[in-house]
Amino acid sequence: MKKLLSISYSQGAFNIAMLLLRVSFGVMMLPHGYDKLVKFAHMKSGFINFLGMGSTMSLALDIFAEFFCSIFLIFGLFTRLVVIPLIIAMCVVVSIAHNYQIFGDGEHGAMFLAGFIVLLLLGPGKISVDGLINK
Repeated sequence: MKKLLSISYSQGAFNIAMLLLRVSFGVMMLPHGYDKLVKFAHMKSGFINFLGMGSTMSLALDIFAEFFCSIFLIFGLFTRLVVIPLIIAMCVVVSIAHNYQIFGDGEHGAMFLAGFIVLLLLGPGKISVDGLINK
């Protein structure tokens, strides 16, 4: 019981937690990007026009974030760098696509946003390609 109420943690527990967070969020985001990649031709005309870039460019950037950055995130390669496009994409999802309804339709986007911000602040942990590179 004392261990459950403790606020201290070991370095190993931190690294395992970051591995679980990184891999689970990357794996859960990957199907969103893959679906958009496969249906690119069908979706490009009706996608959100973010910052006046055009719907095709906005969709391409969203696919880059949700598919390719998720792959890098799963492996823990350039973690802090690849979560920045994911954070931007989730900000667009919560604000523009779901009108700031974080307890309604935008709930999934808000949870992804929170997890990606945690990954930006804390990094990938030692159980990652970044961790192996920095040894």
